[in-house]
Amino acid sequence: MERKLREAKAERERLLKEREERQRRQKEQESLKIQTDASKPEPHDDDEERLQINSTHRNLEQGVPLSLTVNFDLRAHVEALGHNVTGCMGVNLSPRRCGGFLTKRGGRVKTWRRRWFIFDLDHQRLAYYTELDEKKLKGVIYFQAIEEVYYDHLRTASTSPRPSLTFCVKTYERLFFLAAHSAEAMRIWMDVIVTATDEHSRY
Repeated sequence: MERKLREAKAERERLLKEREERQRRQKEQESLKIQTDASKPEPHDDDEERLQINSTHRNLEQGVPLSLTVNFDLRAHVEALGHNVTGCMGVNLSPRRCGGFLTKRGGRVKTWRRRWFIFDLDHQRLAYYTELDEKKLKGVIYFQAIEEVYYDHLRTASTSPRPSLTFCVKTYERLFFLAAHSAEAMRIWMDVIVTATDEHSRY
């Protein structure tokens, strides 16, 4: 009887020691994990920027319009292309929109009229109005309809008021002829609108 009690006591002590050893090892592992996590550098703004750039590169490779890239900054993109956005009068550029006057040739009646254009990433459209403060849409070009944006080097729009500052926006349905007020404004508008297409991946 005494032998059995001694054996039971020894077994209980062995189990207690095993449990204590397991707890000690678990605490060591937790402490090591905390130290490892603490030694990892926190993501900096540079890291976030790098992630965005990598995402943009992936979209470039896959032929996805830049306008669909997560956190795409339109103004930063245009400035990165070398444009002097601040110094270009008449073009209002923000991270999500571009606004300004362009002279547009009519669809049916081929007359040229000045229109206020808004390139809107959030609504995925290029809309135009009669005037800056006009609320009623005069027309709209949805991004998914835009195929190409190019300089009118053949002078197709021979009646343009500014032939050397005229560019074309080709959609599935028609060809839009637009004239800017300066060479820099024309280049900015072309680079802005091309982000709505997969054309950038072919440059």
